[in-house]
Amino acid sequence: MLKIAYNSIYRHSLPEGHRFPMAKYELIHDQLLYEGTCSPDNFFSPGLVDDQWVLKVHTAAYVRQLKTLSVPAVMMRRIGFPLTEGLIKREWTITQGTIDCCRIALQDGIAMNVAGGTHHAFPDRGEGFCLLNDVAVAARYLLDNQLAKKILIIDLDVHQGNGTAVIFQQEPRVFTFSMHGKDNYPLRKEVSDLDVELPSGTGDEDYLNRVYELIPTLLKEQKPDFLFYISGVDILTSDRLGRLSVSREGCKRRDEFVFEQARNAGLPIVVSMGGGYSPRIADIVEAHCNTFRLAEKMYF
Repeated sequence: MLKIAYNSIYRHSLPEGHRFPMAKYELIHDQLLYEGTCSPDNFFSPGLVDDQWVLKVHTAAYVRQLKTLSVPAVMMRRIGFPLTEGLIKREWTITQGTIDCCRIALQDGIAMNVAGGTHHAFPDRGEGFCLLNDVAVAARYLLDNQLAKKILIIDLDVHQGNGTAVIFQQEPRVFTFSMHGKDNYPLRKEVSDLDVELPSGTGDEDYLNRVYELIPTLLKEQKPDFLFYISGVDILTSDRLGRLSVSREGCKRRDEFVFEQARNAGLPIVVSMGGGYSPRIADIVEAHCNTFRLAEKMYF
């Protein structure tokens, strides 16, 4: 059975005026139940991550600022959310959800977090709607518990995983791969192990050809024993921030190929949703739900 991390705090901890497109988290959950792709048994509610794991990635000073609600105003403007106790609880819950997914994926082959993919969080700061880097914390959890020896992070969100790149620049056991829009946020890119920049307007054929070429090559060359996949749907033509021109079907074919490669190689994979900013919330939810539908169909 596909196991999915979901907690209502993913959405409801956000202040009024900051809930779109974060409403997608609840709507993804509700849509998957409504259509019968999932039952309540598919979902589990994570608790709060222990600070010992957060501190493996983030500095003590930054964690203290978050937990005491004393993050400087200039940093909070870069993050994009007002700082509240509910928001801190939300970030700690999302991060634990990704850690929980790791243990499930080791057993079942795959597990998914309705939220997560907060790849703009750096060791000492957050930005771009990201406070904690859930994938980085979970990767460190795997390494320190000797549950993985070599991790490949496949980041196909339209924005570069700049925080993740910096966190693992000196860690040879984690290979960071980010394929993103060249002209998109962040304007100042960091250096991942592999960065692939796509010009604005890139459509299905060019986008998918890069995916089809790069993923098998990375699996062959890096020989990972664990995968993280950030499956942002902000690559869609409809996305107001993305600047690429990938169709919903193209986005679905991307996910299908990543899952196919992971499954055929026998590699556990944890999926975090990443971004999606189409003006119509239905476009965001449908594209994300396709990711869950594919996982259910291909693995179970």
